[in-house]
Amino acid sequence: MRQSRPTRRRGALAALVCGGMLLSVAACSTDTVAPGERPNKPTSSQTPPASQETDPAKLSIDLSSMPGFVPATVKGNGRYERPMTDEPGNFWWQVFNQDDKVIEQYQPKEKVAFGDPSTYTDVPGVLTFRGNNYRNGGAYGKADVKEKKLEIAWEKPIGEIRGEGSYWPGAGWTGQPLLVHWPEATRQAMGLPAKFANDPNFTEVIYPVFEGKVYRLDLATGESTKDPIDVKFGFKGTGSIDPRGYPLLYSGQGLNDRNGTIGPWRYRFFDLIQNKEVWGIPGLDASSLRHEWGAFDSSALVNRQTDTLIEPAENGLIYKVKLNSRFDPAAKKVSINPELVKLAYAGPQSEKHGIENSAVAYRNLMFADDNDGNLFCWDATTMQILWMRNTGDDVDSTMVLEETPDGVFLYTGNEVDNRGATGGERISNIRKIDALTGRQVWQHDIPAYYDPAVNGGVLGTPAIGQGSLSDMVIFNVARTTAPREGDMLALDKKTGQVIWRRHMTNYSWSSPTIFQATDGNQYGIVTDSDGIMHLFDPQTGEDLSTISLGKNTEASPSIYNNMIVVASYDKKIFGIKIK
Repeated sequence: MRQSRPTRRRGALAALVCGGMLLSVAACSTDTVAPGERPNKPTSSQTPPASQETDPAKLSIDLSSMPGFVPATVKGNGRYERPMTDEPGNFWWQVFNQDDKVIEQYQPKEKVAFGDPSTYTDVPGVLTFRGNNYRNGGAYGKADVKEKKLEIAWEKPIGEIRGEGSYWPGAGWTGQPLLVHWPEATRQAMGLPAKFANDPNFTEVIYPVFEGKVYRLDLATGESTKDPIDVKFGFKGTGSIDPRGYPLLYSGQGLNDRNGTIGPWRYRFFDLIQNKEVWGIPGLDASSLRHEWGAFDSSALVNRQTDTLIEPAENGLIYKVKLNSRFDPAAKKVSINPELVKLAYAGPQSEKHGIENSAVAYRNLMFADDNDGNLFCWDATTMQILWMRNTGDDVDSTMVLEETPDGVFLYTGNEVDNRGATGGERISNIRKIDALTGRQVWQHDIPAYYDPAVNGGVLGTPAIGQGSLSDMVIFNVARTTAPREGDMLALDKKTGQVIWRRHMTNYSWSSPTIFQATDGNQYGIVTDSDGIMHLFDPQTGEDLSTISLGKNTEASPSIYNNMIVVASYDKKIFGIKIK
């Protein structure tokens, strides 16, 4: 995925039908919604209660019991192989230690497994990209919605950098802010001003952005809570706060060019008491198959039961870090003493290597897609890869997982990137995948434009419906009917058929986010490339209210009760109130 620019190349105006007339793109500026059928509309708005089990030993799945399990073939020197899913050829993998030595048989004593997403953290807020290990969140709490309108409550000016022949203002993809309602002990330990440290309602915004700074703000007012942490080189992806309420931030560097000064690639670990970086992982890694690129756009998952962080990287490695963390609130000290292992892998079609999306976790099974279009599953404990299939193109969008009585499923979509460069089919493929086997359940295709600098297709993470929306999954698809346009559509989870499809005058890379209201209704938020934030009805796709954030807003918003936070290319962080 290449980063979009604030001054967009509009491309040639395409013709399309609007209101029964053949018009140019410029003449057709109103979003329209086309309804489809809804055969599986839920009869109840209730979501079944989830298991609260968090013990990794009890959650772990015996790998040999998985459907279609094939034992690995041992190739020597710690290298293993298994056959691809529904495709010819084998994939292979190796595990390395932090000194780049192959581990012949990696068999740790401690099992790593995640529970239901409701158990990812007991700290209120949005602490990682899309909030949890299923990546099905992005909103915490409930909003008291009366007027169904949006209002800017505060603005925080931020900066920019120039590098890689481009201009990087504000925040970009995926760029989701972290919102955390710290435990009292953590508030007191962090050395915050008294008005924040002593306020039981205090919620902090933690926001790594393009200019290479981590901003810390009061959610209610936008006031700075501490000075920004300046690491000089830019963040593109989304950070992660330790889900135990420890004052630790983990965030990857997406740029290493700051106004012509080239720096190191690094995944960074921050002590939020000292307000500084305390450890890091170099992006240029001897164990990697991609030696020239070391960015980190993925948002880490932390298994709090085992003190373990897992982070995929654009160098093609997956890092597993035993943090060995300690937090002493009384002494106002937090520390880590990391030990890491690294998973390297390749499939028969691997050429680029690199993972830009954020990993999803179901128990001990983890999932990601890569720049070569490989969608794969690995075991968080042993780091062995269990299945792999190829989706046909680069996948940067983080997938979403859902556990149902019928099985465990992944929803994913690719972009038009590698195929466009080679003159191939310019179609974005949306898929539902069986998470235990890698088998495809259904596929929905949408034509999209190719541009090497501004990709079309699925870049945002889908919103998975629950309760009264439990029959639908909502995807955002960029650059569909024309280079500057897009479509947002709700698909039936069982069949992949269209429930509604909304044509968007300005395409979006941002992830649609569903939030709950105190009256039981659900609402959606999405931003677009013209800087418009849309409050929409997810039942129909129609807007209820809009507000301008000045310029392109490709970052994904976070929501805490009635407050939305996101930054735009207008070089501002916005606090937006849902009225």
